[in-house]
Amino acid sequence: MIKTTLLTLSLLLFWACSFKSPPNQWQYKSTAAFESYTKNFLSSEDTLAKNDLKRAIKHAKKSADLKMLGRIYLGECALNISVGIDDNCSSYKDISTLVDDKSLDAYYTFITSQESISSTDLSEHYKKFASFVDLKDFDNAQVELLKMQKPTSKLLAASLIKENLSINTIDAMIKTASFFGYKKSVIFWLNEKKSKTTDAKTIEKISKKISVLNSGD
Repeated sequence: MIKTTLLTLSLLLFWACSFKSPPNQWQYKSTAAFESYTKNFLSSEDTLAKNDLKRAIKHAKKSADLKMLGRIYLGECALNISVGIDDNCSSYKDISTLVDDKSLDAYYTFITSQESISSTDLSEHYKKFASFVDLKDFDNAQVELLKMQKPTSKLLAASLIKENLSINTIDAMIKTASFFGYKKSVIFWLNEKKSKTTDAKTIEKISKKISVLNSGD
């Protein structure tokens, strides 16, 4: 009986330790909230997205280490830019002197295109693309962005050189955004295609598609 009781207590202690919440749970919650924000924002679920962003910021503000908050502010800015919304990333700039992270500064320069966007501190999957953009080699820049695996990265990169994109690349962005149900991005790229199209029938067809997507919002 005593052995059985001790065994039961040992098992309970084992399970309690196994499922103990990590001390940095705020990071997990902040990350999860921002991932939900990304999906809802791009899907035009604006009310849900607004709440997700508030939760992400709230959890990030539980730590004196502001890197997570910086990532959220830059992520919000990048998503805005990716769908044609003007954003100078002021929220990140306001705290940038309190965040010691060269990779975040490099990403800020990359998405705002204020100067040469190529940097040794930039994430690897953007480096080749950024190098070609700095050289104004937009043909190879488009090749590189189409290789990107993460859809949000692909859509962001494309938005940074939208004036220099071919219709084929724009069609690829529409296809990518459509596959993931990113309605806000779909409409943005349909409008970009419309602005680059001279054929009246094609323009009319695009306009009708945009009208259908916007109906019932």
